Amino acid sequence: MQVACLNLRTMYRYCLQRFILFIALFFLATTIHAQFLMDMADTTKDIGKGLLAIYKRYDHLRINGYIQPQYQVASEPGTKSYNGGDFPPYSNNRFMLRRGRIRFEYARFNKNDKLSVQFVFQFDGTERGVFIRDFWGRIFENKWQFFSLSMGMFARPFGYELNLSSSDRESPERGRMSQILMKTERDLGAMVSFEPRDQQNILNYLKFDAGFFNGPGLTSSTDFDSYKDFISRAGFKPYPLSKNVWISSGVSYFQGGLRQSSAYQYHTSESGGVPFFLIDSSAEKIGSKAPRKYRGADLQLKIRNGWGFTELRGEYWRGTQTSTYASSETPPLPLGPTEASYVRKFDGAFFYLLQSIGNPKHQLGIKLDWYDPNTGVKEKEVSTDKGFGPADIKYVTLGFGYIFYINENLKLLLWYDDVRNEKTNLPGFTEDLKDNVFTCRLQFRF
Repeated sequence: MQVACLNLRTMYRYCLQRFILFIALFFLATTIHAQFLMDMADTTKDIGKGLLAIYKRYDHLRINGYIQPQYQVASEPGTKSYNGGDFPPYSNNRFMLRRGRIRFEYARFNKNDKLSVQFVFQFDGTERGVFIRDFWGRIFENKWQFFSLSMGMFARPFGYELNLSSSDRESPERGRMSQILMKTERDLGAMVSFEPRDQQNILNYLKFDAGFFNGPGLTSSTDFDSYKDFISRAGFKPYPLSKNVWISSGVSYFQGGLRQSSAYQYHTSESGGVPFFLIDSSAEKIGSKAPRKYRGADLQLKIRNGWGFTELRGEYWRGTQTSTYASSETPPLPLGPTEASYVRKFDGAFFYLLQSIGNPKHQLGIKLDWYDPNTGVKEKEVSTDKGFGPADIKYVTLGFGYIFYINENLKLLLWYDDVRNEKTNLPGFTEDLKDNVFTCRLQFRF
């Protein structure tokens, strides 16, 4: 019995020693050069050989993440907002955890040290629950080092702001148009990318993504029709016009749609200069493809100066969106057999001006965004007697704030959004709503 206990204790100490050394090596591997770790391990002994095998297996695994706790004050209790969601009916201020992301990324290299496979899993945990944000794999072609294939749940390749990480974006949220037309930014699909990985290649500044996606994205647990969205973006990565000036740009294309479940479809029409919704009730429309067509262009300019950097960004979208009477969001579920669809022409834009003050740690930002969900009607023309509703109202948001990059792991954001809506003839929307929001956010990043 004593011999057995002694053996168990010896085995326990041996396993514990291996586990502690593994954990230490695992975290050191993300920041310390491989040769240093190999020198640390005595590979003439069994434990050293085991550590080296573990390192070789896990040296391309990376874990990072961030959390964004914040405090917000709105103009009045129950404010409807695209700045973190609507406020509770009896509260005009709140603490909330806007995002809590952890990202696991694994990359596999071939025997020639060329990237061959990448896998990413990211989830978001807040007081509202835990949700998947990214779950995708990518295969790299290594003959020319031009192409890759991605499949899974990932960001749609449309526009600039949509694909700018929430941890890097200067404003608290993406623009209203992004949140409505591309809710949650991500979708299930497959995408082919052209992006030269050889830094000496003359095409190194070009990037092209094109793929097919389900359509509902994270707003639905499954696709509800056979129609797929084709989405693409051709981009020009930051190019130095001079020693202190860089420019980048892109054009985006979205061609998709959803199944028309009923015979009732509304379009904006006009008679005698007066717009109204015209119904098309043809039974032939049942099962047809109701359109979703978006076009976009973006441009970014970055200038280094004595104060740090000045950045200018502009992005414009326009197109056709099919949704419902109450909302211009893409329906997360199929419309009922008697529920009408509404087809609207839309446009919108995002503009940023960012300026360092004193040094790059301190930055002032101004952002202007607008979203007009129905360009065929405006202001007092929006009335119930012509068939229009809240989903046809244009909104313009002017945001401004201060960003303090305290260190590489901590950022402070103070931001105020002044939101203006069209004054219409709709009940409750004859004047500008009181829906401005101030946000104070800390971002912790690792």
